[in-house]
Amino acid sequence: MRTGLTKKQKTTVIYFDEHSRIIEVQTHNTDLKKRLAAFAAKYPQCCRQTDDDEQGGLTFEIEKGRLSFRLTAPYSEERRRAASERAQTNGINGKVKKSGQSLR
Repeated sequence: MRTGLTKKQKTTVIYFDEHSRIIEVQTHNTDLKKRLAAFAAKYPQCCRQTDDDEQGGLTFEIEKGRLSFRLTAPYSEERRRAASERAQTNGINGKVKKSGQSLR
């Protein structure tokens, strides 16, 4: 969707405070909009779309406890090396590369 907004203007903002039981999410991120819309359709008692800014942004209200953040630690050099070796052995997505054959 062409919105006339730059990538820098296409933000995701999450509002919540310690008092309210509702989290408000405003986003232009296509994947997040799809995930929130699907969640709202499946669980309307927990999540609902409240606004469409008509520039590609949607706003949702979600019950606290339904949204989580996952922080991932960086891979150690040892873990990175092991993952690389597994990928070389097993190919991408577990597809074994045969001698002289490309995975594409």
